[in-house]
Amino acid sequence: MSTKEVVLTKEGILKLEGELEYLKSVKRREVSDRIKSALENGGVDENSEYEDAKNEQAFVEGRIISFEKMLKNVKVADVENGDTSAVSVGLTVLLKDLEYNDTVKYTIVGPIESDVFNNKISYESPLGKALMGKSTGTKIDVTAPAGVLRYEILEILNP
Repeated sequence: MSTKEVVLTKEGILKLEGELEYLKSVKRREVSDRIKSALENGGVDENSEYEDAKNEQAFVEGRIISFEKMLKNVKVADVENGDTSAVSVGLTVLLKDLEYNDTVKYTIVGPIESDVFNNKISYESPLGKALMGKSTGTKIDVTAPAGVLRYEILEILNP
């Protein structure tokens, strides 16, 4: 079974490792305590508290497995070499919206690091895919639900 390589920034790896440690050391114990408490309050038949705790346990264990797989297949985005000749994970891109003549700045990150409210977009998103490997001055078209968006890469920055 082939597993997909996950590209993350160093910051993203630290965040993932932190969340994994939290799930293993804190959340597992909390869920276990909830299950124990629910069992003490009655059997498993028609016990919604027990059912909720078991569902949460399954969710937590699934996240742990998922995070462990990601960390086994992670590749660190190398932005420390200072190469800003082409867009890659970890770099920040200044774009000009060619329709509205506005500028916007995005940092390209791994899928689990994306945070549109902080202008961090995944390299797997439509815009991220269109930007990867492109250089300053390149114009790109991105198909979005609102239609085709047109951008020009004004600058590629090392954050």
